Formats: sequence, C-alpha cells, structure tokens
Amino acid sequence: MTPGSNIPLSASRVAVDVAAPVRLDVSGLLLTGDGKVRSDDDFIFYNQPAGAGVTYRSGGGTAPDAIIVDTASVPPGIEKIVVTASPDAAGQTFQGIEPTATIRDAADGSVLATFTPPQLGTETALVVVEIYLRNGAWKARAVGQGYADGLAGIATDFGVTVEEPAAVVAPAPAAQPAPAPAPAATQPVPPAAPPAPPAPPAPPAPGAGKINLDKGRVSLQKNQTVSLVKGGRPLLSQVKMGLGWEPAFRGKDIDLDASVIAYGPQRNHIDSCYFGKLSILGGAIKHSGDNLTGEGGGDDEVIVVDLGRIPPEVTGLVFTVNSFSGQKFTEVAKAYCRLLDAATGEELARFDLTNAEAQTGVMMAKLVRQFSGEWDMTAMGQFVKARTVRNMVKPGAESL
Repeated sequence: MTPGSNIPLSASRVAVDVAAPVRLDVSGLLLTGDGKVRSDDDFIFYNQPAGAGVTYRSGGGTAPDAIIVDTASVPPGIEKIVVTASPDAAGQTFQGIEPTATIRDAADGSVLATFTPPQLGTETALVVVEIYLRNGAWKARAVGQGYADGLAGIATDFGVTVEEPAAVVAPAPAAQPAPAPAPAATQPVPPAAPPAPPAPPAPPAPGAGKINLDKGRVSLQKNQTVSLVKGGRPLLSQVKMGLGWEPAFRGKDIDLDASVIAYGPQRNHIDSCYFGKLSILGGAIKHSGDNLTGEGGGDDEVIVVDLGRIPPEVTGLVFTVNSFSGQKFTEVAKAYCRLLDAATGEELARFDLTNAEAQTGVMMAKLVRQFSGEWDMTAMGQFVKARTVRNMVKPGAESL
C-alpha cells in the first residue's frame, strides 16, 4: 500500500502488527465520527489491552505487537480505529528506522496488505494505518502521518488528555464521558463533518533523510541515512567499514581503537568486534587489527562485514572509535568512516567528522536491518565519555 490508499477488508476480524528493527509501542484508538475518543475505554495499549471490539496483543519481544479489530463487535458510533506506533526508547525518532505494518486475517494469519511509511525523519510517533467504516463496509487505509511530539501529540489530536508536557499520557477522565449517541430511530446522527486535513510531517533535522546507492558514492552528513539498496535490490554482499584519523597539527601519535557492536531487536548486546576479538558471529564480522599511531594514508583500521551472513537475531551494528590512552578527539584530525564494496573496492558511502569534542569515544555510524531485509547506514558523529568498547555498549544501544 502507499500513503492514502485503501482496501476493502475481506475478513471481519483483522490483526494489524507493526514491525521494526527496534522495539515499538503499538496502540489503537476508537474514534467517533468527529475523530475523537469517547472516554478512556477507547485508548487500547499495553496497560489497557482490551476494549469494545479492539484488543492489544503483545509480541513478547520476539514478534511485533499488534492491534486486533473485530469489526462485528465494534460498538455503534465508532467509525474508525487508528493504529499508532512509537519507539519504545524515550525520545527516539524514526530516523533510520523503517516500520512496516501488516494487516492480516486474524483467523488464519494470511496477509491482506502491508504498508511501509516513506521518508521518515524526526517523527517520534506515527499514525500508521486506520480501519474505518464507509457506507456500511469496513476498509483499511494507509496513513503514515508522523508526529514530532510523540504519543502525546497523537493523544491530543484525538481527544485524550495529556496531564503535562512530557508526562505519561492519561486518558480523559471517565467521570466526564462524551454523551453516547442516541439510537438512530429516535435521533439520527447528523453526517460527520469532513475531517481536517492532517498536519504535514515535521521537517527533518539538518542532514536527515534517506537515499540509496543508485547514483553512486554518497557523502553523508551527520544524522543522514543511506539505504544499502542498489537497482532496487538490497546490498547483501561483503562490505568493509574503513575508519581513519590523523594526529592534529603538530600533535603526537594517537592510538585509537575501532570497534563494532552487534545488537538484537530489543537493543540487547550480542557481541563486540575489536582489536582483542578480531572475529565474531561465526566470521561474519572481522577486524583488521590494531593501529597504534594513526599515521599513514588510507584507512587506519578496517572492519569487514558480510551482510548476507549476519545472523537474523542481529538487527543493529554500531561502529565506534575509542581513545584507550585517554587523548581527546580534539587532538585528532580528519576522522572519517567509509563503507566500501569488499569485492570491487568501490567506495559506497563516506562520513567525514568535521567537528570534534573533548571526549574519548565517538559513535561514527550504525547499520540497522530493516523489516524488509535491507540495511540502512546512518552517520552519527555522537561523542561519549568512553575509553573502551565495553563502555560504548550502553550508549550504542540507546542510539538504536
């Protein structure tokens, strides 16, 4: 499906699951003809998993969470159920994350439709799809509308009360529900006014946005993402991540260590590849060894990643550089990372770190596996206080 497209539902009971490389919070809201919830009972999420005709199903961390809609049990007066998603990590955006909603027949699990919202950036929450009633028939529509202020922004739009900025979303007090609609025989419900057009997605941050490799080498800015897709096909061959640096002008030799940290779908640490452990994941990731000075042209350290052999339980790779000796990155010049095709030596993407901070660690880039199977590379340039790869595990997980 594409944004705005719709399909008739061939099943009366459907499940909408939303999958991504990171853990998502999925919820559903039952809306009347004016686009608002009636009361707190119409907000369905992990703390309130059952409502009138709509239930929340947890994936238990190994499968995507889902909203189940039994259209035959949806009460009169409810004309739409919206399915929303937001990253579980506080403040995390959809930059570099590609969520996919799958609409299934809840009886047998067969797929009715899929939808991947395009061009996501600074959004922290999404209305992904909606199940709606039109002329007596239930349909599904792809939406993909983003909110920069998280679930609170969605809640406010649909009539849920937010106690205070950045606070936990609280449903509208049950003591003041909206009046229930009268039976049609005595008081016909007037036609609903056309819904207001959705607000445009928040503008992306500088450098944000996603491109692919079709036009050749990509020079990335901080926070920009490139999809490792060429000619419409995911790049699943062997690639090299080269990391390089030079001592600052008239500076002494500097010993930096390049590493890659592998994570699972719940941002769980799986393994780390560095100078003390040159091969991980059955050889799918290999390290070239330690460079003690940073002198000489070309890459100082190289990490080879066989994308096609990365185990399915690995969904994120964070590439880091640390100063074990304690020297700060303000003493480093020309720090960069670049991704190369290992077979041809062709440079695919490059990120030059131009502004350093007085810290001992930096997360240079991350590779995130999308639900579709392709990998995205995002330039990071995020500095942290960490002299070893062990100290990078936690901030690396928080970045995914």
